[in-house]
Amino acid sequence: MPYILIQVTREGVSPTQKAELIAGATDLVVRVLGKDPATTFVVIEEIDTDNWGVAGQSVTALRRQQSAASVQLTPGA
Repeated sequence: MPYILIQVTREGVSPTQKAELIAGATDLVVRVLGKDPATTFVVIEEIDTDNWGVAGQSVTALRRQQSAASVQLTPGA
């Protein structure tokens, strides 16, 4: 009975994308491990960017830095 946990940042993953993730993860476990799709569980957990860290910073802070850097690189800004 496989249990697959997919964690993503809460940044607008659409219901269609979630359905594709669920179907794709299920198909992978069926194909690779020969598991029964009826007993394969897939959970998608969306995590606020304040609660997801990379390189010692929250994703929220990193997105702010990236946004500021792109504004500085934009001609005429």
